[in-house]
Amino acid sequence: SNPPPTVVYQEESLVAKLVRDFLTADYSAIRIDNAEEYGRVVKLVERIMPDLASRVRQYTKSFPIFDEYGVQDEIDKALRPKVWLKSGGYIVINHTEALVAIDVNTGRYVGKRTGRLEDTILKTNLEAVKEIAHQFRLRDLGGIIVLDLIDMEERKNRQKVFQAMEQELRRDRSPSKAIQVADVGLIIVTRKRVKQTLERQLTEPCPYCSGSGTIKSMSTICYEILTEMQKIRGDLNGHGIVLRVNPDIAQVLKEEERGVLRDLRATLGRDLTLKPDARLHHEQFDVMAM
Repeated sequence: SNPPPTVVYQEESLVAKLVRDFLTADYSAIRIDNAEEYGRVVKLVERIMPDLASRVRQYTKSFPIFDEYGVQDEIDKALRPKVWLKSGGYIVINHTEALVAIDVNTGRYVGKRTGRLEDTILKTNLEAVKEIAHQFRLRDLGGIIVLDLIDMEERKNRQKVFQAMEQELRRDRSPSKAIQVADVGLIIVTRKRVKQTLERQLTEPCPYCSGSGTIKSMSTICYEILTEMQKIRGDLNGHGIVLRVNPDIAQVLKEEERGVLRDLRATLGRDLTLKPDARLHHEQFDVMAM
């Protein structure tokens, strides 16, 4: 008879992969909240780095482990475009189809009263490149990344910032390279894309704006409703018309754009009842004849 089936290869768990790929002596502890996974990781570490096996510890509190160590807060921050710097400046990270654009701003940081503006900008830029390199790893940013730094007049300061960026990239596990475009204050970084960005892994396009990040203004929508009603007025039978719109649009039609509502009633030549409906998208409306 044929021998029973046996497992030839079994994919490691995500936790085991992380331990295998990233564990070094720099880690003081590894805490795992699942007893079964904890047992597997202990065996793995005993095999690959036995000196660190004692640092693997089981987390047994009832409080969620991500909340206990502030991981969830850090994940939430990593999904926001704006990252504040300790000095009061900030960076803004924007994803496009072709590249990632990172803008640096001084924000609340104005430097010492007796200091030069150039020194304030230099300090902000130096702090920014350190944080940007951290965001590369945290967010799994890859491909072409354009850094728009705050303009500096002195060439030696621009060089300091570029060298600081190169130094940070040397610590990066992913192959990366920086190019300075000094005349316009840009640094272009190419970083090997190993996997999807954190944003792609944890989010999906907004169903409301289809991922564009914008929708039409309420005034624009009001005038589009007027135009559309003018097109279909000949098809509307009955003594009155009910116009269903999103509550926000209804409010605008009653206040800022009440002239549109007046024109609608004049165009239709009959009663028009405005009915707010929260189920409708801002850009949707529905017309019913009574």
